[in-house]
Formats: sequence, C-alpha cells, structure tokens
Amino acid sequence: MTDERSIDRRRFLKGSAAAVVAGLAGRLPLPAKAPVRDPIEAAAAKVGRLPRRNLGPGGREVSVLVGAGDMAGDPLEAALLCGVNYWHKAQQWARRGTPPAILKDREAHFCQVTVDRVGGNQETGRIDEDAHVAFVEDAVKRTGLKYFDDMQLHFGYHSAAEVKAERGFVRAFERLKKKGLVRHLCVSQHGYAGNARVPGGQGAAEVLTALVEDGVHEHAQFIYSYGADPAMDAFLRLAREKGFGTTAMKTARGIGRIRQDRAFMDGLPAGTTPHNALARWLTTATALDAAVIRVKTLEEFVDTFSGAGRPLRAGDAEAIARMTARADRTACRLCTECQPHCPRKVPIAEILRFERYAVDDGDLARARALYAALDRRADACAACGECLGRCPQGLDVPGRLAAAHAVLRRA
Repeated sequence: MTDERSIDRRRFLKGSAAAVVAGLAGRLPLPAKAPVRDPIEAAAAKVGRLPRRNLGPGGREVSVLVGAGDMAGDPLEAALLCGVNYWHKAQQWARRGTPPAILKDREAHFCQVTVDRVGGNQETGRIDEDAHVAFVEDAVKRTGLKYFDDMQLHFGYHSAAEVKAERGFVRAFERLKKKGLVRHLCVSQHGYAGNARVPGGQGAAEVLTALVEDGVHEHAQFIYSYGADPAMDAFLRLAREKGFGTTAMKTARGIGRIRQDRAFMDGLPAGTTPHNALARWLTTATALDAAVIRVKTLEEFVDTFSGAGRPLRAGDAEAIARMTARADRTACRLCTECQPHCPRKVPIAEILRFERYAVDDGDLARARALYAALDRRADACAACGECLGRCPQGLDVPGRLAAAHAVLRRA
C-alpha cells in the first residue's frame, strides 16, 4: 500500500481497528487468536498505546507524541491506532482530505490550525485580524472538521514587546471562538534575536516567557532537542509551574546525518537507535508535555514511537550523550544567541535551519527555495569569528555556514 491511499479506501483497516486497539491497550500483546497480517496493524502492535499528558490549563490529555497534517498515510493510520490524538497543521488536510476516522470521532481528536502572517513571511509579514479570521473560516470549510481545537500563530511573535502591543491575533481568535470555530490559543515560537529583518527581535525563550506572563495563550511549540539549553530549560520550569503547555518541535537535531554515518551507528550501545532514544528522552527525561518527531515510513514510525513514554535506559542515555557530542559539532540548535554579534547581519539560524531540511530531512528542493529567498546568504559571512565565542554549543559557525552554502546554493 502506498502512502497516498486513504484510510477510507482501507475501510479503516478493513474493519479490524477495534480489535487492534483492544490489543494495544496498556501495551499488551495481541491475543493469539487475532494474528496481525496488515503491515499497519503490525506496526501499531509493536508500538502499543501511547501515554497521554495534560496540555495547558484546560485539562486536555494529549498523546506525548503528536501527529501532523503532512504526516504520510501509513504512519498516520498507525498513529491513529496507537492513540495519537493531537494533530499539528490540520489545515493541510484541505488538500488531500481529512482522515475519515477523525471526522467520524471528531471530539476524540484535537486538531490545530496553523496561521501565518500576511503580506510577507514570518519576518516581514504582519498580523492581520480580518485576514486571519477569513483564513480559519475557509480552512474549517475545506477540511470538514467543523471547528479547530487550537489556533496557532505560526513562527510566533518577534519580541516580548510585540506580545503585549500587537493583539490582532488574539482578537481574531476571540471572534472565531464566539462563532464556535476555535477553542484554544497557542503559538509556534521561533527566535528572532539579531535578525536584520526584525528590528528589536528577541530569542525564543524571552518571548515564550512573556507569553506565559501575559496569560492569554495556553501553550506553545518551540525548537528543543538534546544538548544543554539553560534558557529553554528555565522557561520549561516556569511553564510547568504556571500550567502553560509545552510541545517540542524540530527535535531530531542532526539525526539525519548521524544515521548516514555507519561507523557512528555501529558504535551505539546495543539495542539503541537515535530516534528511539530521542523519543524516550523527550517524553520521560524532560519537563515537556509533548513533542513532534517527524517520521516518513512505517519503519521510522515503529522505531520512534515505540520509545514514547518508556524509561531512558543506560544505553539510551549513552546514545543521547554521543548524539549530543556529535550534533554540537555539526548541527545548529537554532537558538539565535550568536546572531546579534554578526557584523554582516547574516541570518545564521535561518540558514542552518534550511541546512537541516536538506541534509537531515532530505528535502533539498524546499531548502534551496527558502535559501534563495533570503536577502543575505551564507556567502556574506566574512569569517571574522565574532560569533564563535557566542555559540553555547561551541559550533564552528563560519565553517557550518560555508558547508551550508555549498549544499543550498543553486547551480
């Protein structure tokens, strides 16, 4: 079966979902009298039922790993069987069709609409109350979902000052909530410190802290992965104290290139893999409520999601330590702490985010298109070294920029 085949054509796994879910409850093995033959059912059986946690002040329980509107067909079906019930970027189903299982049991799923600024990108665009209302109304109709549980400002706010002064997105949410089209307000926060196109931009941790203190938004997604990150860890402690929901995104820092290094992979402790160790670490060894880990195939789904909620074993902890040491030399954490110190105003975090798309996710076309749209690219770096002492992970920033340019420039 290909990823494009819909759940509808499969009649929701040929009518056997109820039996499979029963076998998954509590991660118990399926009864011997109900052999698993379908590859999606087999994948779900290996993973089991995902644990859930509260997300934000509303008492909603969401799966510790969340799904997405662009999730491939087979992993999405397996995720449904394993109890994934929160769906990031659900508006993308307008293009390929909302999964019938979600439409049939709408109240059992939390579907998020991601809303971008208008008249530009996340840096140059504006928050526009009327445009955001129109976008969500159209997305509700096109997806057939009847409403979205969460309305998210994609890429978030530029600064703490903007959180307080720019209320257009909040007003759009309130209008839509009165119509019964949205229920909860959230953000997907990136960092803008030192961004030449965002005067007064601040790092993600500063903006997120302002959001918690403001008390209007209920939860947020943000970039977070293995490796020391004191600013984000302090935010996570505050969020937990205040009941503010937290979901990590862009979590697989450098794992794509790690998996391509056979010698490194062979040296990992027996019984461990990068994605499985990552899932264990995110869901049991941090203060996060949930996390996003991108998977493309059933094999990746099983490898990753089978670690969700399971304890971090000694071998997993060692794997995380080795992955951190490797990624700190090769993959930017995207914290933006070095950017304010670049005299050439190179958008370092954006460039190295695009490098991740190309090298780790295998999405070279997207990465190159985004890179081409920048008004200042990596070849603007003068290799002056001002950034080197500012990177908390000790990354060779000029060297990484040069390598990224070699990958991202168009011939």
